[in-house]
Parts: sequence; C-alpha cells; structure tokens
Amino acid sequence: MDNSIRARVTALLAVLVAASPGLMAQPDGRQIIEQSIAAADRSWAVNHSYTYIESDEVSHFEGERIKSTDVQVLKAIIVDGDTFEETVSHNGKPPTAEKIQKEQDALRRRQNETPQTRADRLNQEKEDRAFIAEVPDAFEFRLLGEETIDGRPAYILEAVPKPGYRSHTKYGKMFSKVRGKLWVDKQDFGWVKVEAVVTESFPMGFFVARVQPGTHITFQQTRVADGIWLPKLVEVKADAKIFFVKNYRLREVITYSDYHLGQPDRSVPESVTKSHPVGS
Repeated sequence: MDNSIRARVTALLAVLVAASPGLMAQPDGRQIIEQSIAAADRSWAVNHSYTYIESDEVSHFEGERIKSTDVQVLKAIIVDGDTFEETVSHNGKPPTAEKIQKEQDALRRRQNETPQTRADRLNQEKEDRAFIAEVPDAFEFRLLGEETIDGRPAYILEAVPKPGYRSHTKYGKMFSKVRGKLWVDKQDFGWVKVEAVVTESFPMGFFVARVQPGTHITFQQTRVADGIWLPKLVEVKADAKIFFVKNYRLREVITYSDYHLGQPDRSVPESVTKSHPVGS
C-alpha cells in the first residue's frame, strides 16, 4: 500500500472512531467522576424547585433485636422559591399541636426572612456540600465495568482513599476513613448509587459518639428530568460507641418520593402516611 492510500485509510479510520461512540476509548475513572460532579452541581442548582415526600425511619438495636423504632414522614413545599419541610405524621399519628405550632413559627420566619438572612442560610448550605468538589482529589477511582440499572447503563467505579490527601472542608475529613463503589449514569453522569463502608472510626455530633469501622452507607438517586438526579434513598447501618465505652447499633432509612416541579396541592394522600413509597 503506497503512502497516499495509507494516509487516506488512516484518515478514514480516524473519522470513523471520532464519529462512533462505541469505538471511542473508555474514559478513565477520574474523568467520569469529574463529569459526575458537574452533573451533581446542576441537580443541586434546581433541587429547591421540587416538592417531595420524605420518610425517615430510625431503628435502635439491642444485640440483634430491635429495641425501638421511630418513623417520621415529612412533606416539602415551596416557600418563596425554596423548599420547606412540614411534618405529616410521627409514628403513624398526626403531629402534636406543639409540633404544628413550632413549624408554623418556623414557616413565618422563613417567609419573613431578610435578604441577608436568606443569603446566610443558602451560603451555609453551600458550605455544607463543599466537600463534593474534593471527591476527585480525595480518592483514587478505578473503572470496574458497567451495569444496567432501571434500564439505564451505568459505569461502576471503585473508590479508595488517596494516601496523604488532606481535606479542607468539614465533612471532607471523613474521606480517608471510607471506601466504596459508585454507579454513574453513562448518559447524564448522575450518581445512581453509592455503597460505602467505614474503615476507620470518626466522631459524630459533638464528639460524644464515634462511628465504628464496618458501618455501611447506601445512597441512591432517581432521575426526575433530563440530567436531573435527586435523592431516592439513604440507608445507614451504623455501629457506634458513646464516650468511647458504650456500644450501640442503629439503622436509619430515609426515602424520598413523589417529586414534583413547582408547588402542587399541599395536601398529602392518606396512603403516603401508611406506605411511604419510594420515588420512581
């Protein structure tokens, strides 16, 4: 084959590869994560525009036996372009008069907050999630393969703490003490699922309790619109120690469902308080 033909064939192959996603090289783990962080930022920018139902169930264990369970159902409404959560039920019963009054007072404060108060609140929320931007640098990511979840293909990534990484955010300091896997949607790069395990203990709350190794955390999201992924499930199976002495176990399951853009009717179907359905 002479050089001119070889050049034309090479050019044709280059065009075919560039035009065919199936022939393109697989992105590496860091590239996928960086795109997923951008996708998370897009979702976060609009998440306050959605109403939803939240169910929070906390079970405390004594050995292998459940000692107590507490279930709270909330509904999120839109107040001045932002979400506000109201109690629907607590352990299957309507909220008490005291609880209703407390939430009404909080709602009035939200409706009457000054521009500076609102800015401070939103800035605090932004600071609380600043650790997300650290994820690409805090972990080493390895692409394990792909899996189809709810009919959508997703990348599977393994995340291992990067040795020597020092976090600059409040929650980022936990990164060196967890490892796990992430499922990232191939089209939108939304986080479909995260499975994490605690490998070293770390403080929780005001340093009264420490989360122990073996604690398991599951996080799932649902696709509510093109490119928009919002929480669907958070599950924590925790082993902790209080004052470095007393051990206790708990399981917390938070589900989110019935996402709607804008403000629908504030009423909640009775079935919500009984079944706590998970989002689509």
